[in-house]
Amino acid sequence: MDHLRFSGLGFETQHAALIAILKADPLTWQALRSARNLDLPDWMIVSGAIYNTVWNSLTGKPSGYGIKDIDLFYFDGSDLSWEAEDVVIEAGERHFAGTPPAVEIRNQARVHLWYPERFGRSCPAYRSSAESLGYFASRTHAVGVRLRHDDTMEVTAPFGLDDIFSLRVTPNRIIDNRATHEEKGARAQRQWPEIAVVPW
Repeated sequence: MDHLRFSGLGFETQHAALIAILKADPLTWQALRSARNLDLPDWMIVSGAIYNTVWNSLTGKPSGYGIKDIDLFYFDGSDLSWEAEDVVIEAGERHFAGTPPAVEIRNQARVHLWYPERFGRSCPAYRSSAESLGYFASRTHAVGVRLRHDDTMEVTAPFGLDDIFSLRVTPNRIIDNRATHEEKGARAQRQWPEIAVVPW
């Protein structure tokens, strides 16, 4: 049960453990440094690249195991056109060229414009990258990290870090995202059998 050694501990202890794990992981640390150099407004690396890295560290998996892509959020409400976001995405592709896995860049100021067509329901217009984390299908996945210029990390975790360190995928029922929660939970269990999925 050593993989649960941080489960149930206080936020400050888990926060320190998260930072130590991310700094020790070559893939995630490089992604954070590269994202900082790209210097998008209100940026953060979120979700899988963060919690998967923790799970890999806790369960003895290699760096990058289970990470399909790196999600890089930014927030720019000055131009909500797809064309403006595409310019940033293309610049990011050049910036991260040759750095696996792929980096998926998304402007969180635009999510409400395309979300209904993709998912069949609406979502609010977010006011920051951090606000969007509160609407993730699973509370466990709602974590974002920004690397400051002094190499300290700013961690945003609206639901805390205990689900991550308890290897527990917990639903976030703020909107009806049951299918996404169940799909991602099942995938996690296939790759990390230690994972527990809380039913919707």
